[in-house]
Amino acid sequence: MKQVVQNYKSGELALLDVPVPGCKPGGVLVRSAFSLISTGTELMKVSEAGMSMVGKARSRPDQVAKVMQSVATNGVPATYRKVMGKLDSYTPLGYSLCGVVEQVGPGIDDVKVGDLVACAGNEHALHAELNWVPKNLYTPVPDGLAPRHAAFGTVGSIAMQGVRQGEPQLGEVALVIGLGLIGQLVAQLLTASGVRVVGADPDPARCALAERLGAAACGDPGSAAVEAAVAELTDGHGVDQVYLAAGGGSNQPVELAARLCRDRGRVVDIGKCRLDLPWNAYYEKELDVRFSRSYGPGRYDPSYELEGRDYPIGYVRWTERRNLACFLDLAARGRVDVEPLISHVADFDDAVETYQRLKDGALKAVAVLFRYPGPTEDPAEASAQTPAPSVTVPEVRRGGKPSAPARSAHAPVRVAFAGAGNYATSMLLPHLAQRDGVELSTVVTTTALSAANAKRKFGFKEASTDLDAVLDDKSVDAVFVVTRHSSHAELTRRALLAGKAVFVEKPLALSEDELAGVLAAVEESGNDRLQVGFNRRFAPLLQEAKAKFGVRTGPANLRYLVNAGRLQHGSWYLQQGTEGSRFAGEGGHFIDTASWLLDADPVSVYATAAPGNEDLNVLLRYPDGSTATISYVTTGAAGFPKETLDLVADGKVLRLDDFVRASVYDRKRWVSSRLPKARDKGQNAELAAFVKAVRTGGPMPVPLESLVATTAATLAVPSGLAGGAPVTLTRAR
Repeated sequence: MKQVVQNYKSGELALLDVPVPGCKPGGVLVRSAFSLISTGTELMKVSEAGMSMVGKARSRPDQVAKVMQSVATNGVPATYRKVMGKLDSYTPLGYSLCGVVEQVGPGIDDVKVGDLVACAGNEHALHAELNWVPKNLYTPVPDGLAPRHAAFGTVGSIAMQGVRQGEPQLGEVALVIGLGLIGQLVAQLLTASGVRVVGADPDPARCALAERLGAAACGDPGSAAVEAAVAELTDGHGVDQVYLAAGGGSNQPVELAARLCRDRGRVVDIGKCRLDLPWNAYYEKELDVRFSRSYGPGRYDPSYELEGRDYPIGYVRWTERRNLACFLDLAARGRVDVEPLISHVADFDDAVETYQRLKDGALKAVAVLFRYPGPTEDPAEASAQTPAPSVTVPEVRRGGKPSAPARSAHAPVRVAFAGAGNYATSMLLPHLAQRDGVELSTVVTTTALSAANAKRKFGFKEASTDLDAVLDDKSVDAVFVVTRHSSHAELTRRALLAGKAVFVEKPLALSEDELAGVLAAVEESGNDRLQVGFNRRFAPLLQEAKAKFGVRTGPANLRYLVNAGRLQHGSWYLQQGTEGSRFAGEGGHFIDTASWLLDADPVSVYATAAPGNEDLNVLLRYPDGSTATISYVTTGAAGFPKETLDLVADGKVLRLDDFVRASVYDRKRWVSSRLPKARDKGQNAELAAFVKAVRTGGPMPVPLESLVATTAATLAVPSGLAGGAPVTLTRAR
C-alpha cells in the first residue's frame, strides 16, 4: 500500500510503498476514502523539516533538553546514533480521515466490515491507504453524512474541545483570533451554541468566509474594525471569551485578547502561538487563561487510546470518541457546514505535489482533502453493509530432535526482525548491518511505516507485517524478537517451534506461565537455540576488569546501584497492566550481570521497596554464600551515573563506573587503560557471539539454564515484595 511520509532530517516528502498494517485485537483495519490535511499543524511540521539542524533545535528546545540528558547518560556517540536514526527516518503525516472498515479485530463488536467510520490520531489516522485504528479513536459515520465531510471529524473534535474549555453560554460574545481551519470550525460551533462571534484574521478571504458561515463581524486584527465590532456587540464591556486559534511567532494575539476581553473573561489557547502574557493587562482584568488539549479527555492516555478503556460517562462526559461522534452528528444535522471550507480535493497519488504547492504558497487553502481510489465511487454505499514461599526454577528439557539445524558454514546467516523500535534501530541493527556473513532478510512490524524505515536504512530485503510468513520461511536462520515486553514469550515460543534460532530482548517472560510455555516449546521441538539480550556480561570493559580481578576463593559481596531515573509521562513502560513492572522489564539485565560476575545462579531472592515509588532493593544469595544487592532507584539525580558496581572478595575490590571506567584494587591498583568515548555495554560483542553460534552450530553464548534462572529470579521479586520474606529458588527435579 502507499503512505505519505517525510524525512525530518532532509525534509524529503514521499509517497512510499509500505506493508499493510496488521489488524490487531481491539481495533479495526480501515481503507481510507478521504483524509484531511491540517493546513496549520501539518504544514508547520513540513516547514520544520526543511530547516537547518540549528533551526530544528531552536524550534524544539524540549527535544534538545532530552538529547543533552541522553548524552549525560549514554555518551555522545550512542546519543548521536539514536538522534540521527530518528531524524533520518520517514515519519507519517495526517491524523483525520474517513474510510470503510475492511477487517475487524478480536474484541470489537460495535462495527462490522463495510461500515463507514471516521478516525482520529496522529499514529492511526494517517495519510495512507490502510490504517489500523483502535476502538476509542474511531466512530461510525451517521447516515446521510458524506465521507468527505466525515473526514473533518478529528479537527472538528479539536475545535469542539476548545469551545468546551471556554464554557460558552447563550447570549455571550466571543472573539476568535485566527480564522484558519480550526478557527472557522470554532466560530461555527460557537454560533450553533447561541454565541455571537467576532473573528480576527489578516486574510480578507477568510474573514468573508467566517461571516458567510455565521460570524457577526470579522476583520484584520491590526485594524479598528475588530475593536469597533466588539464595542458595539458588548456595549463596551469586552468579549466574554477569546479563542486563540492562530499560529506563528507574533505575540499580537495574546495582547489583542487582553485588550478586548471583559473583566474576568476567559482566554482559551487552542493553536500554537506565542504566549508572552502581558502581566499587567492579564492581572488587572483577572483573566482566566485556559488550554485546550487536542481532541479531548483520553488524549495521550495509552489505556484509553490503545487499550480501549473508556471513561465512565458520569465522570467524564466528553471524551475523544464522544467529541468525535458529537461533531459528526452536528455536521449530519447541518448545524456545522464544512463544505465551504474545502478549498481543494487532490487524488492521493498527487499527495507530494499537493504538499509542495501548499508549502510554496501556490495553493492557498483552508482545508485540503486527499481522495483515495476504492472499489466503489461512493464509500457511503459500501457502509450500508496468594504469594508462594518459594518459586520453582523450571527444568530445561530438550526433545530428541537436533538442537542446531544443519546449514552450510559458508552461507550467510539470514536474520529476520520482529519489531524495529528505538532499541533495535539504535543498538542492534547498526552492528548487524555492518557484520560480514549476516543477511538481513525480513523486518516485521505492526505499523507499516516502521518496517519500511528499517528496510530502507539497514538493507532488509523485505518489509512485512506478516510474522507467520517469516516463521514459515525455511531460508530464515534466526529471528530477533524486539517487540514490547508482553509479546516476548509468545513470539519466542512460536519462533522456537518453527525451528529458528531466537534472540529475544529482555525480558524473556513476564510470568511463570509464560516462562513455562517457552520451555515447553524447547522440549517439544528440541530447539534450544535461544539467547536473551543480557548484553552487559559481554561489555569489553567489564570483561577486562573481571579477568584482572581473577578467580575467587571465598564468598563475595556485590553492590549494584542502578540510577534508572523517572520515565516520561506516556511511556509504554508505565503500562504495567499489560507490559509488567519496570523492574520486570529490565531487572534481568542486572541480575544476569551479578550472576556472571559470581559464576553462579542465585538460590534466593529478598526484595524491599520504598513506599509510594518504584525504588527497589533486591538481595540475591548464591550457593557459596556470596550476596548481590541491586538497588534500582528512580528518585536519584539525573546527573549521577546510571550504573555503578562494586565487587568485594578475597581482599580485592572491582569497581565499574557506568561502563566508562573500571578499576581493580589489589596489592597493586589497576585502572582501565582506556576511557571509551562511548559506553560500550556489550551489544556488538553479544551479537557477534550469537551470529557465530548460529553460523557454526556451536553452543549459544549463554547456557539456557542460566537464562531461565535469571528470569525466574526476576519473576520472584514481586513474590518477595508481597510476602516480606526471602523467596527460595528451588530447582525442579
